[in-house]
Amino acid sequence: MSATTNHKENVAIIGLGRAGTAIGYLLRQAGYPIVAVAGRSHASLQDRIRYTGGRAFTADADAEAASLATCIFITTPDDSIAPVCREIAQKGGFKPGDKVIHMSGAGGLDLLEQARKAGAMVACIHPIQSFADVEGAVRNILLSTFGITADEGLRRWSAGLVRELGGIPFEVPEAIKPLYHAAACMASNYLVTLIHTVEEIYLSLGLSRDEAIRAFWPLVGGTLKNIETKGSIQALTGPISRGDAGTIEQHIRVFREKLPAYLPVYCAMGLLTVDLAMKKGTLPPERAEIIKKILKGG
Repeated sequence: MSATTNHKENVAIIGLGRAGTAIGYLLRQAGYPIVAVAGRSHASLQDRIRYTGGRAFTADADAEAASLATCIFITTPDDSIAPVCREIAQKGGFKPGDKVIHMSGAGGLDLLEQARKAGAMVACIHPIQSFADVEGAVRNILLSTFGITADEGLRRWSAGLVRELGGIPFEVPEAIKPLYHAAACMASNYLVTLIHTVEEIYLSLGLSRDEAIRAFWPLVGGTLKNIETKGSIQALTGPISRGDAGTIEQHIRVFREKLPAYLPVYCAMGLLTVDLAMKKGTLPPERAEIIKKILKGG
């Protein structure tokens, strides 16, 4: 079979966490037979196999599970991908012509080197999406962009598979995968941290967590909508965008007095916001220098 033809070949999923379960569900919906799944415990397998189908194996039988398929997804935590791949290879779980795929955003194809040595072709297919739970992952993967890093013979196949899953493929050179993944972490993980920080500030004013979220969430939603429709530069508003140095001084003063632990992040984000405001053209260079000095002194 040609590696560029998306034949509905048999699939094994090694590692049935949130990502593995969601991708297994979508593969099954796209018509790929899931013949085997492997997880850490019988309890977790029985809970998630309803999404994927397939014969269940515990982690000590990864190689047997892999041997039943021609397309093997290793969807374990990132640090386990290479060791699991090595163990499967040592136990004869890979065959020449197999396709072996991992879903790590930062990891390269070297994580699957032992599969390559066994004659398999390898790829990484990484959705730029967060997996808080299986149901949410299934919903969110649709129309998400996937970063693809693959052996030459597997690039077209990988892109075709992503489209069958309802995603949008683009190629990521292996050398810059960590940078690609860092950007995704900032967009998701650091955004969560930023929102949590805002929650904590509102809690310090005496609001409950529900009241805090209710207070600022319309602002967050409106800002995200503005970014989506206008782009990040034109979506920028606020005191730095207007050049209100006095307001920034007041912010720094109250952070220093009431919540000093949050002052460094306020100043660091503020300095980046100065650069963004200058790109927008609403902050004159002389006002930008004044605000930068205030923030650096904060």
